[in-house]
Amino acid sequence: MSAMLKLTHKAIGVEVRRGAYEVEVDGEPVGSVEMNKTIETPVEPGRHTVLLRDGRNSSRTETFDAADGETVAFRCTGKRFLPLFLASFFFRGLAIKLVRE
Repeated sequence: MSAMLKLTHKAIGVEVRRGAYEVEVDGEPVGSVEMNKTIETPVEPGRHTVLLRDGRNSSRTETFDAADGETVAFRCTGKRFLPLFLASFFFRGLAIKLVRE
């Protein structure tokens, strides 16, 4: 059996970075998630990494453990607190926020 990774691209209010985010699991592309959409992708049980990209912008790499039959969920958004939003123009890894639910 396998586990499931669920990613939801959702923001409350206005979001500047509204494009689709490319999803990488363990360094391999697995698809993309569009604004106000959710994707699910199977993963093997164990430790994994997830990273989102939008051109040169990206999230920080998040590590997660998935148990057999478990669904691991994250919410992603390009909306950031103003100082972090401004810093993301110089530090591209701050551009997309990835939060475990």
